[in-house]
Amino acid sequence: MGLLSHRVERSEVKPGDHIYTWRAAFTYSHHGIYVGGSKVVHFTRKKEAGASGLDSAIAVSSLISQGAAECPTFPDCGFQLPDSGVVLTCLDCFLRDGSLHGFEYGVPPAVFLAKLRGGTCTIAASDSPDTVVRRAMYLLQNGFGNYDVFENNCEDFALYCKTGLLPADEPGIGRSGQASSAIGVPLAALLSTPFKLLAAGPLGMAAVTAGMYCAGRYITDIGVRKDVVKVEVENLSAHLGWRRAKAQEEEELAMKKQPSHAKVNKSLLPLKRKRDYTYCEIMS
Repeated sequence: MGLLSHRVERSEVKPGDHIYTWRAAFTYSHHGIYVGGSKVVHFTRKKEAGASGLDSAIAVSSLISQGAAECPTFPDCGFQLPDSGVVLTCLDCFLRDGSLHGFEYGVPPAVFLAKLRGGTCTIAASDSPDTVVRRAMYLLQNGFGNYDVFENNCEDFALYCKTGLLPADEPGIGRSGQASSAIGVPLAALLSTPFKLLAAGPLGMAAVTAGMYCAGRYITDIGVRKDVVKVEVENLSAHLGWRRAKAQEEEELAMKKQPSHAKVNKSLLPLKRKRDYTYCEIMS
């Protein structure tokens, strides 16, 4: 168990384990569920029909499909249904020559806070290996919604398979530890600015920022959050549909409450969730 991550050997991995590998010199990590037989089920962007070689540099699923055709070990490596981001690959293609790490569950708060990076462990307990594998294989056949770097990424997928927990309301920030860390670092620096005035010297300022960062990671962990509920995998589509309908209803209610002169044509507004996907899995 390291302060950065928990490296494991292939011989240690068992079906139902949440595994990940670092990419781009530890810039981000890609997560999946090991289902046995040297196979991994993981989540990426949906398959794009007719993607060219240039598109494959951006479209993750296209890249996996091209690699799967050359996989010398498993003919079904790269299996992915149309309009789904859940894919089955062999362990070698998942790792891409990277090192293998195991995501830890049920860690004590002190261990969680000692980790230097988010997306390596959680306070939440894992369900049984059989349940985890069943969820992963079900989602391989039924999908996991739309991929989103901050709200529904590969780590969110693996966390759901392991725990069955989802936010009860519109998620905002998902369950992903590395998404929380990506937002937590600049947010901690911003929120700790008033306290830095009271800190003596650079070490004091660094300690205040680090404390705010750790506190932010802790309160957003799926094992601590109070807004999560257990959702059976067979009911997942209905749950996600209910959340979308509720969010739309709240948005329409807010628009009705606005004065008539304040209402603006929404088509003229910038896209709410347009982002530059540079943090997690742009090449995973």
